Formats: sequence, structure tokens, C-alpha cells
Amino acid sequence: MAEEAKLSAHPATRVTRGHGLLEGFLARQRMRRADRLISPAHRRGRILDIGCGTYPLFLSLAKFGDRVGLDRVSAEVQAEWAAHGVRLLDHDVEQDARLPYANESYEVVTMLAVFEHLSDDTLLKVLREVHRLLKPGGQYIMTTPARRTFHLLNWMARVGLLSSDEIAEHHRTYGHQEIREILVQAGFPTDCIRLGYFELGLNNWAVATKPASLTPA
Repeated sequence: MAEEAKLSAHPATRVTRGHGLLEGFLARQRMRRADRLISPAHRRGRILDIGCGTYPLFLSLAKFGDRVGLDRVSAEVQAEWAAHGVRLLDHDVEQDARLPYANESYEVVTMLAVFEHLSDDTLLKVLREVHRLLKPGGQYIMTTPARRTFHLLNWMARVGLLSSDEIAEHHRTYGHQEIREILVQAGFPTDCIRLGYFELGLNNWAVATKPASLTPA
């Protein structure tokens, strides 16, 4: 908590591009849920957070050997966060879904509150790239609002609890079956996918594990 308080004093205090009274609280809830889902065995390796934003709160607190974030970020922001041990790359997946990293180069890839911002076609392309980037046994971890929250989120944006800018960019919300289906299409076996809810059932989480390579007999 002391480290989180220290980073909260960072000049880039907004965790999303818009304003909303609950934005910071909800971002921290997503961060804590994702962090609990990560296997301790992966933490000496590399983590990539897709859609990390200009204030990469999750990466700033993640205990990993190498922390990398990808989003639309300026050179100034990249330099600022490099001083905190977080490497950011300016890349817009809607413009280019191919991720500029080598095959099997990450132990963990995360996408927190990103699913809902991508078109169906782009989302599938990005998830196939995630599968390519993960090492055998690596984890993909995501969060996204539950299907039942569509009208609630729009109301919360209207009254200033959430960022209207962020909510306006949502393509749709997802149920567990839809999340599972798209992860399977991306290459993750259905028996390697776990799903659940948090925040009183208002948000989904999922963990998809890339199977370990089969060794020749």
C-alpha cells in the first residue's frame, strides 16, 4: 500500500483518458483482481499489458522481472515511465493488430478493461497475437464488464461516476460463453480457460493458459 500511495502522487494522476469519480477506484479493483490471478511461478519473467494507458497503474505495481506496456503513448510518457522501470510502446492495435514482439516472448499478457473497446475483428486478431507471444505454460489474463452492465455503465457515465469518453468507446459487453468462444478461436483450448466474476458480478475475469509444448517420446 505504501508503494501504491507513493505512485498515486505521480504527476499523471488520471488512470484513464477521461474523468469519472469512480475511475481510480475501479482501476485499482481491476488491478488487484488481475494480480491475484497471476501464478507466482511466472513473476520472474516478462509481462505485457495491452491497453495500459498513459498512467500504467497495474504495471507500476506489478512484481515482475520485466514490465512492458502497449498503448497510444507519447515519447514523453515513455521516457517518464522508463524512469520507474516500466517500458511503454506507442502502438494502436485498431490500426495494426500485429504486435511487434517475437514468438513465445512473454510469461504473462494482460488486457484489463480492453475487450469492450475493440471491434470483433480486431479483438480476434489481437488475441491470436497474444497466443503467439505467450511462452508455453504462459497466462493471458483479462477483465471486461459483464453483459448485464450495459445500461448501468451508460447511466454511471451520464451522472459523472465513470468517464463518458471511455464508455462512448465501448463496442459491447460480454458474457462468459462469448469470452470462452473467442479465446478458443484465438487458439486456447477450452479446458485451459477459467472464468469468473468480481465487483458483485458486474465484471468478468478470465485466465487462459497456453498449453506446454509436447516433448517427443
